[in-house]
Amino acid sequence: MEKEAQQLFKHWIPVILAILAIIVTEGLYKPATAGDENTYESLKLFSDVLQEIEDNYVDKVDTKVLIQNAIKGMVSNLDPHSSFMPPEAFGELQDDTRGEFGGVGIVVALKKGMLTVISPIEGTPAYRAGIKAGDIIIKIDGESTSDLELWQSVKKMRGEIGEAVLITILREGIAEPVDYNLIRDIIPMTSVRSATLAPGYGYLWVTNFRDRTADEIKEALSRLESSSNIPLKGLILDLRNNPGGLLGQAAEVSDIFLDQGTIVSIKGRFEQQTEIFKAHSTPDDRKYPLAVLINSGSASASEIVAGALQDHKRALILGTTSFGKGSVQSVKPLRDGFGLKYTIARYYTPNGRSIQAEGIKPDIEIAYNFNEEEDDDNEKEPSPMKKMLREKDLKNHLEPTKSDTGNEKTNDPAKENKTQKKIKNKKQDIQKKDEVESKTSESLVDIEKLKKDPQVQRALDILVGYDVFSGLN
Repeated sequence: MEKEAQQLFKHWIPVILAILAIIVTEGLYKPATAGDENTYESLKLFSDVLQEIEDNYVDKVDTKVLIQNAIKGMVSNLDPHSSFMPPEAFGELQDDTRGEFGGVGIVVALKKGMLTVISPIEGTPAYRAGIKAGDIIIKIDGESTSDLELWQSVKKMRGEIGEAVLITILREGIAEPVDYNLIRDIIPMTSVRSATLAPGYGYLWVTNFRDRTADEIKEALSRLESSSNIPLKGLILDLRNNPGGLLGQAAEVSDIFLDQGTIVSIKGRFEQQTEIFKAHSTPDDRKYPLAVLINSGSASASEIVAGALQDHKRALILGTTSFGKGSVQSVKPLRDGFGLKYTIARYYTPNGRSIQAEGIKPDIEIAYNFNEEEDDDNEKEPSPMKKMLREKDLKNHLEPTKSDTGNEKTNDPAKENKTQKKIKNKKQDIQKKDEVESKTSESLVDIEKLKKDPQVQRALDILVGYDVFSGLN
């Protein structure tokens, strides 16, 4: 049976491609192009190589595996966010789109073949343990990550809530690898933290974009606006180390501070892959000045918000250039449980700037990593390693393009897996905790740490200065 399948495979590709290459008259089909001929010749080469390996390789090979690996290589060389997924990996991705999952809370990417931390997610085991943007994960439970695909590394870090996973990292400035023994947990439900920094000046920290982020921001703003007799005169929106999340939530968050115009455009090759998100005027539009903080860990949805507010001159952007993840992926189920994730479009800011590989550049650059403790080598600027950690440094990244209209569309997901009962119990605990903590705007923010944070203090000085100058004759 297997031999018959192999023989069939060897013969059907050339036959089909030959048919495609035939010039059919009477206008039913267009003449064969140079592209058709190139495709045909390349697939003949592929067929020749496949047959040669099957016939003469030192060990017997599995034709199916060879073909799957060929497809995998083809897709992975498109860009860092496209992948051909075997059933196990595709199942993991589907879990991601249904609910919560057990893990350690690290956003990772392959940079020059190394598993590199883009950012730890606030409130997770990795964040609490002190794992930082730029760390290179060289082992997971003692197994080297050099031979693992990205999805395999992610899968190894996930697992049952309460179980331990040992992660070994390399960090610039530390001579020896460091082991972190992390206890898996679920990602906390709350993605927004708030505090009053000074009378009339609020601080909003958005850790990522989940399905309730816009609502959480509105609730936090209501608390800040009613916390004293002084009206809110300025707000700091902290998007540092925010890895992104749901596109729809990024648009909704931007809409809170904008009353008209484009928020973000998404544009692909085809009409159905384009979409424009617009702002709407509402009675509770916030008009006070905004200062937005970003850094190289700010990616995707957080870049959409920063870009929209910057282009509309609604906020002053402070910090360092963002990550530059400005592409949209679509997921397509394939036969036999396989899946294909591939890029279909790019994001564009309201002025038509491509976010992809460019990132959002701050209006005022202030170099300092929020996650670094004050006494960590007295480092005031991100290391060269961290400065490099952006989309443009990833292998096969998409190049930025310009758009005169800007348009497009994306699909956003949620999560759930085998440990559903534990997850539901944990989720209820978190929700109860958040209900109690949300009553005090400063309950989840370390005010003392913010006072030592040079970027936050610079933003506060600018907002206060703006108010002072506005009152001068």
